Amino acid sequence: MRNLFTALLLMFAINSLQAAHYEVQMVNRNALGAMSYEPSYLNIQPGDTVKFIRTAPGHNAAAIVSMWPADAKQYRGNINEEIEMTFDKAGIYGIECTPHMAMGMVMVIQVGKKDLPAIQAPKSLPSRAKQRIQTIKTHYSQQ
Repeated sequence: MRNLFTALLLMFAINSLQAAHYEVQMVNRNALGAMSYEPSYLNIQPGDTVKFIRTAPGHNAAAIVSMWPADAKQYRGNINEEIEMTFDKAGIYGIECTPHMAMGMVMVIQVGKKDLPAIQAPKSLPSRAKQRIQTIKTHYSQQ
């Protein structure tokens, strides 16, 4: 039993050391336009954590449910709250600023293989949010 506990503890420690931490700023403007996240796209690995930093008042970070893997933990930060999200499952995750979604304040986090063409904006999103997702795909495919 002690060997099993030691092995599990070691495995957890190794996974913790391998996980990366990213920061995303919630801003009023960036290269992609008004009401943005900086960066607006991340390609990360399972187990990585993203911290959303408040750099301007009135923003939050929350899951776009229609752009979130069905069995992945969903997050919803409060307005003006910094929040950390850990992404354990590969897939495409949409993030919105709840009060500014209609103005296009969204971002995409792709966990696992980078595949920008696989990112699709759900038809239910406001038109500016859909446009921003297309802009994200175009902008980040050139990098």
